Amino acid sequence: MPRLIKKRSTKTGLPPGTLVHIGERKIEKTRITIVDYDETQLEEKEAKTIEECFPFKDKPTTTWINIEGVHEVDLIEKIGKHFDLHPLLLEDIANTEQRPKMEDYGDYIFIILKMLSYDEKTTEIKAEQVSLIFGSNFVISFQEGIKGDVFDPVRERIRGGKGRIRKMGADYLAYSLVDAIVDNYFVILEKLEERIEETEGLATNPTPETLQAIHHLKRGMIFLRKSVWPLREMIGCLERGESPLIHEPTRIYLRDVYDHTIQIIDSIETFREMLSGMLEVYLSSVSNRMNQIMKVLTIIATIFIPLTFIVGIYGMNFKYMPELEWRWGYFIVMGIMAILAIFMLIYFRKKRWL
Repeated sequence: MPRLIKKRSTKTGLPPGTLVHIGERKIEKTRITIVDYDETQLEEKEAKTIEECFPFKDKPTTTWINIEGVHEVDLIEKIGKHFDLHPLLLEDIANTEQRPKMEDYGDYIFIILKMLSYDEKTTEIKAEQVSLIFGSNFVISFQEGIKGDVFDPVRERIRGGKGRIRKMGADYLAYSLVDAIVDNYFVILEKLEERIEETEGLATNPTPETLQAIHHLKRGMIFLRKSVWPLREMIGCLERGESPLIHEPTRIYLRDVYDHTIQIIDSIETFREMLSGMLEVYLSSVSNRMNQIMKVLTIIATIFIPLTFIVGIYGMNFKYMPELEWRWGYFIVMGIMAILAIFMLIYFRKKRWL
């Protein structure tokens, strides 16, 4: 499971706006792709240097610059200077510990999201920070660089000219990228729901592996909640904001993303309650099993108490004990003890203690 809090010791004491990469290095080399389009034409290429992106700043078409890898801070600094981005914004891009948020800088809007993926082998949720900056005619996206993303459907719609994306501006492109990330959360929730259903059947048969599985799922839910919960506020600000960069037709689609976010948060809370209930069932099952064991041991001890009493009496070393001289004394005492034990077993069964 990924760390909930990443180390920030390298940033301590430095002035605000200092670019220091905080997080894991996901890829060795930063990859830059450019997609420039309007309703009639499309240009798509992979840039070898960041300088190839600069001419697209003032073009009337819509440009999407996608940068995979945020560990090369000099590259972030160069694109920040050319697009007049605030130093604190650039600092947030390099720090992959940020929570989802939205900031309006007037000429552009800055968005941070968590793009999640599910590892089938380790059954773990992996998170990648995605930073989006969009102005009147451009969208710049920064990814940590995990192989693959959830933006392929958006790319296909741009290439095929499907839907409204080629007719709308940069605000609709930014919405499409946010929507792709949010829709992928439903895929993660489906995977988690399957695991919860599998674990739920094991809760009544407690084993150490079951407890470990429940705690693993609970930790995953905490991690998922941390990544998703701030989305409601962030998307709500986008929808209700008064920025001229977001046109009225796009606000309707943002409202739909907001509804999806509420559904996701409700599902997460439901799963958390289910896991809490499963943990309680597990602990109750362990307690019941312990009670059954103690019940059997108590019955055995109760049966042997009178037998031990009889044996204790005849274990005393008094000289005048007439039973010690009887020919059949031993067999009579053993018979009395057996009858007494059988009687107690019958009594316990009648009381349904057995």
